[in-house]
Amino acid sequence: MFSGKIGFVLAAASSAIGLGNLWRFPYLAAKYGGGIFLLVYLLLAITFGFVLMVTEIAIGRRTQLSPLKAFGALSKKWKWLGVLATIVPALIFPYYCLIGGWVTKYAATMVSNHVADAAEDAFFGAYISATGEPLLWFLIFLVATMLVIIFGVNKGIEKLSRILMPALLVLTLGLSVYVVTRPGSLAGVKYYLLPNFRALNAKTFLAALGQLFYSMSLAMGIMITYGSYFSKEEKIEKAARQIEIFDTAIALLAGLMIIPAVFSYSGGDQAALSSGPSLMFVTLPKVFNEMPMGGLIGALFFILVFFAAITSSVSIMEAIVSGILDAFRCSRGAATAIVAVYGAAVGIVCSLGFGVWSDFTILGFGILDFLDFISNNVLLPLVGMFTCILVGFVIKPDLIICEVELNGPFKMKNFYIAMVKWIAPLFIFAILVTGILQGFGLLTI
Repeated sequence: MFSGKIGFVLAAASSAIGLGNLWRFPYLAAKYGGGIFLLVYLLLAITFGFVLMVTEIAIGRRTQLSPLKAFGALSKKWKWLGVLATIVPALIFPYYCLIGGWVTKYAATMVSNHVADAAEDAFFGAYISATGEPLLWFLIFLVATMLVIIFGVNKGIEKLSRILMPALLVLTLGLSVYVVTRPGSLAGVKYYLLPNFRALNAKTFLAALGQLFYSMSLAMGIMITYGSYFSKEEKIEKAARQIEIFDTAIALLAGLMIIPAVFSYSGGDQAALSSGPSLMFVTLPKVFNEMPMGGLIGALFFILVFFAAITSSVSIMEAIVSGILDAFRCSRGAATAIVAVYGAAVGIVCSLGFGVWSDFTILGFGILDFLDFISNNVLLPLVGMFTCILVGFVIKPDLIICEVELNGPFKMKNFYIAMVKWIAPLFIFAILVTGILQGFGLLTI
C-alpha cells in the first residue's frame, strides 16, 4: 500500500507525467493551433479525464486487484476486458523504454557538453539507425526501471515519486520562466496561450482527446493498479483532482518551455514547429546550441525529461508485474525479471526496426510505429470505451459512486453518471473509428 494520500497522488501524478507531457503534448499543441489546442485539452481534462480517472482508481481500490483480475471481479463475463487492459501496457512498455533510452542518450550528450553535435541535422537519424549504441542506452533505462519495481510500492515507486515529482516541477517551472524571458519568445507565448478559434476543427478536438489517454495514463491499467494500493481512508474524488492538476500543470509548462523557445531561436518561423514527434530530438538541440548557456539548459531539460520518462515507465511496468503477481502468485523479483526479459526482447526488435530491419513493415507501419498505432489508436480507446459501458450499463454507476463516497459525498455524482453512461463512450468511439481510418490513410480531416 501507499503510505497515504500524498504518496499515492505523487506516484499517480508521476505516472501520468511522462513523455506524453514533455514530448508529445508540446508537439501536438504546436501542430494543432497552439492556444486552441490547449483550451480544448483543458476542457477535456476536467470532464473526460476526471470521469475516467475516478472510475479506474475506484475499480482498483474496490477490487484490490490488478487490471488482469479487477474487471472479472466486477463481472465474470467481463474478464476479457482485464486481459485487454493488460495487453496495452505490455505493448507500450518495450518501445517506451526504447524512447527513454533515446532521452538518456541525449541527457548524457548535453551533460558532456556536446550540444553542438546533437544540433547537427544528421545526429538523431544516425543515432537511432545504429545497432549497438541505442541498445546500450535502452538497456540502461530498462534496468533503472526494473530496480525501482523490485523495491516495491512503498520503498520503490513511492520513494522515487516523492523525490522526482518536486524536482520535476521545480525544473520545469525554472526553465519555463527562463525561456519566456528570452528575446523573441513573446510571439511563441501568444501562439501557445491565446486561442485562435478559426483554427478549431475536428482534427484538433480528436488530437486533444487522444492525447488525454496518453498523458493521464488512462485505459492502460495503471490507475487501476495504483488504485488497488490506495487506502480506503482517503478521498478518491479529491485525489483525482490533484493528479489532474499536477499532470495538466506540467503539460502546460512543457509547452510554455518548448514552443516559445522555438519561436525565439528560429526568428519567429512557425515552420520550425512542424517537426512533429522529432521536435524534442531534432529542433530543440538546435535551439539549445544557439542559446547562452545552451549546454547547461539543454542538460537540465533532458535530465528533466529523463525523470518524467522513468517515473512513467515504472508505472507501466508495475501494471504488467501486478498482473503476473495476481495470476501466478510468484515473487515480485521473479515477475519483474519476466517483464524485463520480455521488454528487452521486444525493445531490441523495435530498435533494430530503425536500422538493419528498417525495410520490414507490418501493414505498412515500421515496427515501433505499428506497436504505437495498435496500442494508442486501437486498444486505448477500446479499453476506455468498454470500461464506460461496463460501469454505465452492467455493474451500474452506483457501484463506483459507493466506493467514492466511503469518505464523504461525491460532489460531481450527477455529472459523473451522465458522462460515464452516454457522453464518454460515444466520443471515445469517435476517436477509435477516426484513429483507425486515419492510420490506414482512409480518412483526412
